[in-house]
Amino acid sequence: MNVLIVFAHPEGKSLNAALRDTAIDELKAQGHEVRVSDLYADSWKAVVDRNDFPILAPDERLRVPSASGRALAADSLTADVKAEQEKMLWADTVILQFPLWWFTMPAILKGWVDRVFAYGFAYGVGDHNDTRWGDRYGEGTMDGKRAMLLVTTGGWEPHYSDRGINGPIDDLLFPINHGILFYPGFDVLPSFVTYQADRLSPDNFEAEAERLRDRMRSLETIRPIPYRRQNDGDYLMPSMKLRPELNHAGESGFSIHLQEQD
Repeated sequence: MNVLIVFAHPEGKSLNAALRDTAIDELKAQGHEVRVSDLYADSWKAVVDRNDFPILAPDERLRVPSASGRALAADSLTADVKAEQEKMLWADTVILQFPLWWFTMPAILKGWVDRVFAYGFAYGVGDHNDTRWGDRYGEGTMDGKRAMLLVTTGGWEPHYSDRGINGPIDDLLFPINHGILFYPGFDVLPSFVTYQADRLSPDNFEAEAERLRDRMRSLETIRPIPYRRQNDGDYLMPSMKLRPELNHAGESGFSIHLQEQD
């Protein structure tokens, strides 16, 4: 299996770096091929601007979706973006690793998504009409691949529970798991989260490292999060609202986009 780790932490001696190295060692021990995109070490350009689209005329208004789609079709995206897209196509599994900062990913990783997920590559894929709104949410370029978040937080696990003040961790990560990974077709695995990152003792680190090794050993077999696929009939077209008969409890919010389990 080919595994791409997109790593977003500025410190090489951090807990995140230690967990990254643990994951790499275990994946290689299992015979997998691993590539790493270390965004801070690579001084990744995180801001989308006109420089990303060399074929854009100087007096033309920048519309990022259409500009990225034209650049993709013309093979004129910048070399750094094309290299990351090639890695994604190479990978069977993509792991996004980052500390949870202000309830989301670091800006450099969001910038990686903004630039690499070009129109026609990760979105704007497939036919759009009254009965099919493109190949997305379970279909698309990344269909058949797996993806996972490897996240650290400073807060305690109860702080991110159903009644915790920070909100449930699955809700906080939903926009990334569902909106960034599931959208272009990945099967999204349950997130691996390490809590109290700044207070982890050596003994607790070893316990987390072993838990991570176990996750890397099961990367090919663990069951993905059961998100509803857009084009499997669960949503009304073109409103994209979940069919009312599929929400028996009358709930709203993120949880309704999970398939009901037996």
